[in-house]
Amino acid sequence: MSGNIAEGAGRRTPADKAHFFTIARGSATECAGVLELLAARGFLTSPTHRHGRGLLIRIVQMLTRLIARQGS
Repeated sequence: MSGNIAEGAGRRTPADKAHFFTIARGSATECAGVLELLAARGFLTSPTHRHGRGLLIRIVQMLTRLIARQGS
């Protein structure tokens, strides 16, 4: 995820930036799926699950805004 964010930030064209930010957003949602699986299997405490979920939601929100800005 962070590699695609860094690569997107280094690109010149809005389309290239949006492409890499979109890939990073997909990776973040995959991480959310893994987090839910870990919680369902009992490997995470409830506070850890909530904290991780909150961070991932915020990351997806930020990436969504970065993607939208590239089309402006």
